[in-house]
Amino acid sequence: MPSKAENLRPSEPAPQPPEGRTLQGQLPGAPLAQRAGSPPDVPGSESPALACSTPATPSGEDPPARAAPIAPRPPARPRLERALSLDDKGWRRRRFRGSQEDLEARNGTSPSRGSVQSEGPGAPAHSCSPPCLSTSLQEIPKSRGVLSSERGSPSSGGNPLSGVASSSPNLPHRDAAVAGSSPRLPSLLPPRPPPALSLDIASDSLRTANKVDSDLADYKLRAQPLLVRAHSSLGPGRPRSPLACDDCSLRSAKSSFSLLAPIRSKDVRSRSYLEGSLLASGALLGADELARYFPDRNVALFVATWNMQGQKELPPSLDEFLLPAEADYAQDLYVIGVQEGCSDRREWETRLQETLGPHYVLLSSAAHGVLYMSLFIRRDLIWFCSEVECSTVTTRIVSQIKTKGALGISFTFFGTSFLFITSHFTCDGKVAERLLDYTRTVQALALPRNVPDTNPYRSSAADVTTRFDEVFWFGDFNFRLSGGRTVVDALLCQGLVVDVPALLQHDQLIREMRKGSIFKGFQEPDIHFLPSYKFDIGKDTYDSTSKQRTPSYTDRVLYRSRHKGDICPVSYSSCPGIKTSDHRPVYGLFRVKVRPGRDNIPLAAGKFDRELYLLGIKRRISKEIQRQQALQSQNSSTICSVS
Repeated sequence: MPSKAENLRPSEPAPQPPEGRTLQGQLPGAPLAQRAGSPPDVPGSESPALACSTPATPSGEDPPARAAPIAPRPPARPRLERALSLDDKGWRRRRFRGSQEDLEARNGTSPSRGSVQSEGPGAPAHSCSPPCLSTSLQEIPKSRGVLSSERGSPSSGGNPLSGVASSSPNLPHRDAAVAGSSPRLPSLLPPRPPPALSLDIASDSLRTANKVDSDLADYKLRAQPLLVRAHSSLGPGRPRSPLACDDCSLRSAKSSFSLLAPIRSKDVRSRSYLEGSLLASGALLGADELARYFPDRNVALFVATWNMQGQKELPPSLDEFLLPAEADYAQDLYVIGVQEGCSDRREWETRLQETLGPHYVLLSSAAHGVLYMSLFIRRDLIWFCSEVECSTVTTRIVSQIKTKGALGISFTFFGTSFLFITSHFTCDGKVAERLLDYTRTVQALALPRNVPDTNPYRSSAADVTTRFDEVFWFGDFNFRLSGGRTVVDALLCQGLVVDVPALLQHDQLIREMRKGSIFKGFQEPDIHFLPSYKFDIGKDTYDSTSKQRTPSYTDRVLYRSRHKGDICPVSYSSCPGIKTSDHRPVYGLFRVKVRPGRDNIPLAAGKFDRELYLLGIKRRISKEIQRQQALQSQNSSTICSVS
């Protein structure tokens, strides 16, 4: 039987396949070498089977006996005429790593899994690829099987042609089977470490993303992880952003990093987020924005009243008044009402701003004669307030005398409307005149004006307190303790602990509220402090003059809520340390439930008294400098003698 090598005589060229047909399987009548899958001869080139697969025959051996076992076996169905389309498809289906994969690769153990990889200089090129394949197809990165064959893996079988042929046309299918996804760049170790990158390189992210320069002196300094955003800051229902822990991707936002919750660009493009609708979740006063600032929807509120008795002298410190010791944290909103205020109202407001500090701004202030009211709010909450409206009522017979009356301020915070009223009722006269002052106030206060009512169906034209969700009424109501000075002094001097419930049994205001003749629907926190009126100025003793006025609870803070349980009193007390007036300031701390609102109200647009703000901050700075200088002078004046 003739050997297979005898069919390869030069005088008998191999028959050519029909024009326009591809080599599929074995062609009938073709020589054995072509039936094995070898490509046809091309003029001017050497047959790849002879050039690459047939080794040199040693002397003394039969050439035909050694040719058959090493015949090359290319893929079963090569489609060589579609090499260009396969090349284009393979390059288009390349997949680069995303942000999270870059981070995982950075934390891995392989130094070659960075975002930017290179085949390394001097990589050996295969010299026996089929000549019919396009040049661009041969440049496709080799699969893992080819890499193992180049390193001498036994799986290659010592057949370099088989490795090249299997990695070129079937590259997308092989990579998909190995990696379980679309083809990606191979993991290649450089033959030698690349040169260190200079410090003035344009992209810092390349230095930290590619771990091939981990031995560089400043690698650890430049690869410090960024601060990871807390998941709670993203708000309820929002997915965790891929940029929250991405510190090595080229698409990371570390150059513009902030603690604000990130907004995905695809949400903005799809018009499904921050539409600016009156009712959508992205509304400025909506539920999402409310949950960002108040997850439990409760606002901390400070309400205080003080009859200053017209004294020009102000206390040296208002910390006990505005920042009581029982409050661990400052409140979100401060409302201070003053009766018979000092002549310099601007100085009083400056002192309030100085005490509260730079985190608070004066949202609004109003005056009616010697009635003052100041409303301070945290400066990051001013964007959620409506326009502030005010109204006044005079209860004197002569309207030009504005020592008695009421002053009201109203606004809407998110979707909850607030009304604050400070009053100074008649002091000389009987209880009936004070009841009349109350009736005139609830009927004459013209609020709200431009800000819409949050619940008009439950409002009454005869009572201003029914037009708002939360109402606080505070001031000098002048209701006394009945029974005379002797009875009250006997209860005050019983022992170290004063029987406050016994004193309240003589309180006129509580009695009238139980009858329903005044403050209908209002409540008052439990009283546990001594009567706030009437003291000798600068002393802790009650009236020692010839008039011998009866100590009483004239200064009160009352509240009313449209929805039951929305207002929760936390503390209710007085300030015995402030003694510049015959009245002691009285304050209350509350927790108020706030509801989300619609963007259909006129907003205050972040307006506040900036001039007062700057003046108060300068006062704080100057006082702190004076205090430090006093401490330095005190330390330097100390004389130490050594005997």
